[in-house]
Amino acid sequence: MPITDRRTLLQAAAALPLTAAASKTAFAQSKDAATAAPAASAQPAPAKDVTRKLAHYIVTATYDDLPANVRKEGVRTLLNWVGVAIGGSHHQTVDIAVSALAPFSGPAQASLFGRRERFDIMNAAFLNGVSSHIFDYDDTHLKTIIHPAGPVASAILALSEMQPVSGKDFLNALVLGVETECRIGNSVYPNHYDVGWHITGTAGVFGSAAAVGKLLKLNEQQMVWALGLAASQPVGLRESFGSMNKSFNPGRAASNGIFAAQLASKNFTSSDSMIEAKRGWANTISTKQDYNEILGDLGTRYEAALNTYKPFACGIVMHPAIDAAIQLRNENKLSADQLERVDLKVHPLVLELTGKKTPREGLEGKFSIYHAVAIALVEGAGGEKQFSDRAVNDPIVVALRSKVIPVITPGIEPAQVDMTIVLKDGRQLHRAIEHAIGSVEMPMTDQQLETKFSDLAEGIIPAPMIRRVMDACWNVESLPNAAEIAKMSVSA
Repeated sequence: MPITDRRTLLQAAAALPLTAAASKTAFAQSKDAATAAPAASAQPAPAKDVTRKLAHYIVTATYDDLPANVRKEGVRTLLNWVGVAIGGSHHQTVDIAVSALAPFSGPAQASLFGRRERFDIMNAAFLNGVSSHIFDYDDTHLKTIIHPAGPVASAILALSEMQPVSGKDFLNALVLGVETECRIGNSVYPNHYDVGWHITGTAGVFGSAAAVGKLLKLNEQQMVWALGLAASQPVGLRESFGSMNKSFNPGRAASNGIFAAQLASKNFTSSDSMIEAKRGWANTISTKQDYNEILGDLGTRYEAALNTYKPFACGIVMHPAIDAAIQLRNENKLSADQLERVDLKVHPLVLELTGKKTPREGLEGKFSIYHAVAIALVEGAGGEKQFSDRAVNDPIVVALRSKVIPVITPGIEPAQVDMTIVLKDGRQLHRAIEHAIGSVEMPMTDQQLETKFSDLAEGIIPAPMIRRVMDACWNVESLPNAAEIAKMSVSA
């Protein structure tokens, strides 16, 4: 049974409650931003020392500080990321990028997952970040829709091949990078995302800079500069969704973070308040700034513990509908010729993000609720093969997607769907999804992560090596050098 048929993965990470005072402040800021004239006096007063306090936390936090559950989720994040990076490594997007950049690559310092080529660490981080995101099958922090591992793991695995990095230090840096980007993302989401920024790139660069800076052993001032230089490099617009450009964004965030940390390590300066200043990152790219989300409960509240993993290779807001479609298909042994129409009650974000009615390529299909439901009903799955060029042009699927009717419905949350399938014989089949496959309420097992990994890596790296790479990921904390994972994960 394919991984996509199972009822276990992680999805709707419930928003952690703010204090009453913080909630009141966030509401007031949102209201001011929506109604006030653009006078400087109408803007919320910036918090003080946000960048420095975050930098202090990053440089002082140790592996031993990490709770056991956070370490475990960090390991699961790594395993999932390595699997999707290998799986995407021979997509046309990666082939094109490798060909374009090969003439300009520096020393052969780092591996490309699933391939034979070696590139300098900056380009390797970029290419591995692209590879890991091209299927839209990577991890997701659901409170912000950030894909955390791409910018961070791509950067620090490349760095680990240039300088030795113990497994414990690697895992600590990975968690700190994820924590940094997700907290910064929380502080501006959803306003920042709503106007068109691709938050995985814009927040991900902070995660990459923090994680690389940690491994470079930056002092507090240097880390302040690294975060400042990261703030100067926001990358990614949502207009790119459905094209190769979307996976460019986490890849570029990874290499930009290395760029920032390396410059800071040599005392290349920046402002000390690049996140929170009046003309800094948060105020420039968002009408919402909640700095408590960045600094609140540092070291006790872990966004990295809320990371989730996709069973379906597409936009996360389509997962509830795919889940419902697969359930009804399998329970009733449905075929496409039985279906009259498929009615969906959905949140507005579903049509905003995935409203492409006539996708022509697999990448576009990842942002089509019409295709996602049709292919799930026809093939009973939603993996990489179901979002290929072949799948979006299948005549049966094309005919069926015109019968998928999503309707924006008040009271339906982004993580929910209400589906009614009307059959030609008059029967109606109903399924309401509160917590889809992939929710925190239905966590994915380690075995299911391994099944997903094996499916992605099959045919790309030698079969015996698949087991060895998975074991290395599970046991990363005991590795003398985390680079072993990268070196194992290349094609024969």
